[in-house]
Amino acid sequence: MGNAGIKLIANNKKAYYDYFIEDTYEAGISLHGTEVKSLRMGKCSIKEAFVRPDNEELYVCQMHISPYEKGNIFNKDPLRTRKLLLHKSEIRKILGQVAQKGYTLVPLKVYFKNSLVKVEIGLARGKKLYDKRDTIAKKDQKREAERDFKVRNLA
Repeated sequence: MGNAGIKLIANNKKAYYDYFIEDTYEAGISLHGTEVKSLRMGKCSIKEAFVRPDNEELYVCQMHISPYEKGNIFNKDPLRTRKLLLHKSEIRKILGQVAQKGYTLVPLKVYFKNSLVKVEIGLARGKKLYDKRDTIAKKDQKREAERDFKVRNLA
């Protein structure tokens, strides 16, 4: 799968810091017209968002899509709960994994794939504080190594 026709709208970098991402799934999302127009302008935030299962369906909560400026009575609540569109078999598989201890679902990315809005959700396991420190240490080491490499090549 290439990156043909994919335009990133929102990215949840904090999810990679707070969780170990075990598996990812691509889901469609049920939206209204003015929400899509707002997304085309890049007005979306998934920092506080989470995915909640309910009655063999998945819903994304706290995903903020700013109201479309030119919209009027058609604008919806920016934080409303939106249904994720997946095959029933995929939902059952995901729910089976979530039922295991310590797993949760978090939205990782929102993007346009051709003309459709897609949400990448991750099956995640929470990190402990020492895991987060380890992640920061590895990132610092990588940054140092890149800096040393750059300095050596300039000299």
